[in-house]
Amino acid sequence: MLAASGLGIIRGERPVFTDLDLTVGLGEAVVLRGPNGAGKSTLLRLFAGLLAPSIGRVTWDGAAIADDREAHGRRLRYAGHGDALKFALTARQNLAFWARFEGTPVGAVDGALDRFGLGALADLPAGILSAGQKRRLGLARLALAPRALWLLDEPTVSLDAASIEILGGLIWDHRAAGGMVVLATHDGLDLPGARVFTLEPAA
Repeated sequence: MLAASGLGIIRGERPVFTDLDLTVGLGEAVVLRGPNGAGKSTLLRLFAGLLAPSIGRVTWDGAAIADDREAHGRRLRYAGHGDALKFALTARQNLAFWARFEGTPVGAVDGALDRFGLGALADLPAGILSAGQKRRLGLARLALAPRALWLLDEPTVSLDAASIEILGGLIWDHRAAGGMVVLATHDGLDLPGARVFTLEPAA
């Protein structure tokens, strides 16, 4: 279980949010809602261990993630606003890099490309792909190998309806296998049974 207890963070001398409590269990999806500036992206970065809270803590099965950030990094996939691509490398080479970096069998790369409809583009440089194709390539990392926790920040940006449906199916499969998802999204993604957690800007 992922849990935030009494969580608060100050950025630039301004509190983003305070006294936040949230738990995410096996197979659950939590959709973060709230206006710009409410802290959705900040909360995802806290869950990923990329930021440290000003107060409170984030735990995994009761242990603070700050106690072993390396172990926490191995249990999650984080997809932020950027697609984390090297434009000079082909689509296949981009995923192969991440596969090697994460210790995933390189044989999983073609399956991940096919899942997002990128098989025919596998040998093209990532830099010439459209915005939607780049986004799909960035998200294809999710399909490389199992990770317990997915943290997704506006994953549907630049995706068409068919690609959003593919992403929704991938998230469903992940949850059916016991995986957890926390995501910020405004539109288009159908996640049956997901909980909505609304953040409000700090006063």
